[in-house]
Amino acid sequence: MSQLQQNARFFKALSEPVRLRILNLLLHSENEICVCSLMDVLDVPQSVVSRHLAYLRKAEIVQSRRDRVWMHYSLHNQLPAMERAILNELKSNSLQDPQLKDDLTKLDCTLC
Repeated sequence: MSQLQQNARFFKALSEPVRLRILNLLLHSENEICVCSLMDVLDVPQSVVSRHLAYLRKAEIVQSRRDRVWMHYSLHNQLPAMERAILNELKSNSLQDPQLKDDLTKLDCTLC
């Protein structure tokens, strides 16, 4: 895949609000996040969360791990430098957005 195609795939993955919310949670989390926790925080059905996670996984932004029936997600551990820099910028600006800030509060409560 060319660099142009890789960049297009990355930016397309960032073009959807639910995916940005998922990425925000993963960026702020020190651990993996289970699909069930994402469903609770985002207040969307499992099918919606799974569809967006599949898109992010195909774009190689997130990685998954199965633990029995549970799927756990984290940021891909080998993100290219440009992608990592853009995601870090998103992370640093996310606390200015009320929805993203609220999601983080909900995640903290879900993990308790």
